[in-house]
Amino acid sequence: MTEPLAPENHGTSRAFLKNKLKEAADLPCDMPLQADKLIGWMENAALATGERYARYLEARKAGEPRRYFSSRSHALSFLQQAAPTKLVDGAWLYGVLQHWRDDRFHPLIRTYLEELGDGDPAQNHVVLYQRLLTAYGAEELPELGDDHYLQGALQLAMGYHADEFMPELIGYNLGYEQLPLHLLITAFELDELAIDPYYFTLHVTIDNASTGHARKAVQALLATLPACGDPTAFIERVSRGYRLNELGLSTADIIENFDLERALVAMLERKSIFGRHLHSDFCSIGGKTVNEWLMTSGQMSEFLQALVENNWVKRHEDPKQSRFWRLIDGNEAPMFGVFSPCEKQLIFDWIGGDWLNHGENIHAAPTADDEGPHTIRHRRAPGRPERVAVSKRSGPKGDLDQDVSELARELELLPLELRMQRLIRLMAPSSHATAVGLLATRQFSAALP
Repeated sequence: MTEPLAPENHGTSRAFLKNKLKEAADLPCDMPLQADKLIGWMENAALATGERYARYLEARKAGEPRRYFSSRSHALSFLQQAAPTKLVDGAWLYGVLQHWRDDRFHPLIRTYLEELGDGDPAQNHVVLYQRLLTAYGAEELPELGDDHYLQGALQLAMGYHADEFMPELIGYNLGYEQLPLHLLITAFELDELAIDPYYFTLHVTIDNASTGHARKAVQALLATLPACGDPTAFIERVSRGYRLNELGLSTADIIENFDLERALVAMLERKSIFGRHLHSDFCSIGGKTVNEWLMTSGQMSEFLQALVENNWVKRHEDPKQSRFWRLIDGNEAPMFGVFSPCEKQLIFDWIGGDWLNHGENIHAAPTADDEGPHTIRHRRAPGRPERVAVSKRSGPKGDLDQDVSELARELELLPLELRMQRLIRLMAPSSHATAVGLLATRQFSAALP
């Protein structure tokens, strides 16, 4: 990842941010422009979100279907499409670290440190999201449009131009840290689909309006208001930053844009180029060999139809009854390993169709191992999910790495100011989730006055 503050990127990222602020200037804004109304506004919004969520839960208990995710592959697609933003979580606050001696910025700094898990990989939001994707074989992202990257790019630009755009940064933070209804529903429905919701439930707890990031966001605004003169111009700039949250794709946009068969066809088209010439010409499907189906782009939709018409796939039944599924599922399957768990889930859901909406919890495509689906959180039977031990999903212990040991020795020799500057560089969005970045975060947090 190239830092936005690199000489070749500095002017571009600044111009990008100014452009988007101008674009957002005329968008509606529900944030009050009077400082004394901010706390009440934040608390009322949190209460309203809670009431809307309670109504959602009542509707679900009364038999309404899931509001967001039609299938497990729909949910996994959402996780992938949200990744460009989630993988830079907290980046907009990076620039405030330089003000670590200024008490006015401590609510913002504290929020950034919590986004980084205070250096604990089990709490660092980027690490958590990386692990979430990897656990379901979803780490290889599909080709996404520019709109998917817009919010992430905005966050990075603000993080590297914080001093010039501090009021706007404070406003963006104020909007981003309010608890939204979609976060609560997403966590609930992921859990239903046997997908670990922890990344999302963590945000529900730390963004709370009582002591969490939502309140800290208001405190940061009040602490940085000009002490003399009219604060109106400052708050107006804050409101411009607040509006930036409305740019790009929303959660609802991503969810509503999913189409199972279109996603499956796109996946097969991406993979078809690697399968050309690798299949036997022993049998044909719909008058063509598999190699002939794969040879020309744009044939995958017809290929799926041919699989159904020639009884290789039995739609809306248990996928285990389909010959095609038996070719790809299990250690002894002829095509074992060709599809990732996330890709297999697409196939499983497409074959299963209406069958998935009946009977027991059968949303997770089976896997060959003894522990069920490749998930951090999975169900063995209907009921509450069981957490898998952390040791099963943790990689090598980062603090044993040579670069971490060398950094620790280096930091011991530096005076406080130089040490803090060194730590700040390592806590950048591109490096805080690494072993050295996690160590830097722990040491920075411990050194704060």
